[in-house]
Amino acid sequence: MPVRREETVLRYCVIGAGHGGLAMAGHLGVMGFPVTLWARNPQALDPIAAVGGVFLEGAVEGFGPVQAAYSLEVALEGADVILVVLPASAHREVAALSAPYLRDGQRVLLLPGRTAGAIEFRHALREAGCTADVIVGEAQTFLYASRKTGPFQARIHGVKRQVLAAALPASRTGELLEAIKPAFPQFMPARWVWKTSLDNIGAIFHPGVALLNAGRIESTGGAFRHYVDGITPSVAALLEILDAERVAVARALGVGALTAREWLAEAYGVERPTLYEAIQATRAYADVGAPAQLHHRYLLEDVPTGLVPIASLGAACGVPTPVTDALIQIANAVCGVDFRATGRTVERLGMAGWAPERITQYALEGDVVDVA
Repeated sequence: MPVRREETVLRYCVIGAGHGGLAMAGHLGVMGFPVTLWARNPQALDPIAAVGGVFLEGAVEGFGPVQAAYSLEVALEGADVILVVLPASAHREVAALSAPYLRDGQRVLLLPGRTAGAIEFRHALREAGCTADVIVGEAQTFLYASRKTGPFQARIHGVKRQVLAAALPASRTGELLEAIKPAFPQFMPARWVWKTSLDNIGAIFHPGVALLNAGRIESTGGAFRHYVDGITPSVAALLEILDAERVAVARALGVGALTAREWLAEAYGVERPTLYEAIQATRAYADVGAPAQLHHRYLLEDVPTGLVPIASLGAACGVPTPVTDALIQIANAVCGVDFRATGRTVERLGMAGWAPERITQYALEGDVVDVA
């Protein structure tokens, strides 16, 4: 039965009606939480409004009542928690659009933030003149492996056992999770956003695999499985090197980042001696298809919000990232985009010229950004 409309009932707003957003909105509805859904494409909301919610199958089954909101102002009004489930490349835009309507006490969680998502979102709110006391945080990864299977249907392939999340500054993580955990107890506190940002496994598992399977994607239209077929032993060997560069950048900032194999063990309970074997044994990845084309979020999102900030932070900390740099250059050529110009470099995040100590301090204290 639906949850009664009482003051103690948390109200959620999901921004984004794609693979993840539709699944999360439906899941909230199945659990009985009041939830509104907003999408950048209003037409995506029409079928949901017509049936009154989302049908789920897979790891979570049932019909979840969802209120479609055609105005962002209406979607945010009355929401205690705002879950941003969009490609991370849209975070800056969503922050600017949301800025006039956010109010004191609301919590915003980026799902996921990729790398430096909360820092970019907060910076964009300030640029847009938002003065509300809003808690902004990010999750290390998305809670599900999920796919939109119809205009108002989604399949959740698997739910992760645990996902780290943190607020900016770190002192407000408890307040953030206080409003998240009633619905999603899987979210656990990370020390700070550099932990969630630099445990960005999507940057390892998405762009490199897509680029190394470029010919196969274009010749088959993605008619193969991204993880099971796309990650061969040789591809996995390159991913191990790419992953080692990420971990080295994290270490320079005082972050004990998980390796990709350690992350798979923590998220899915899969432990194997090599990355290749671990990926092949992860059931949640078994049926995940490859992208149908190269102009896909695995490049358009994960390069500018994953590889670019990792490389930029590496340069700021004096850590070489040759494989990361090479993949960025290849992605630039394949997509015809200068991802360094559009991505999350330290310059575009407002941290140009900062020493590693100041970069880490900002994640802990927040407003240190205003101190000379």
